[in-house]
Amino acid sequence: MFGSLGAGEIILIVVAILILFGAKKIPEFAKGIGKGMREFKKAVKEVEDDIKIEDDDNKKD
Repeated sequence: MFGSLGAGEIILIVVAILILFGAKKIPEFAKGIGKGMREFKKAVKEVEDDIKIEDDDNKKD
C-alpha cells in the first residue's frame, strides 16, 4: 500500500505531522479531506449521469 515505506518511516511521518499541525488540528484536517472527497464523488456522479442521459437521447434519435 505504501510502496517501499517501512514501519519506521511511517511512524516518523506521523510524528512529524503531529509536531507540525498539532493533535487538535488533525481531526479538522481529516474532516476537510472527507468533505472534499464527498464533493468530488458527487461531481463525478453528476457528470456520469449527464453523459448517460445524453447517450440515451442519442440512441432514441
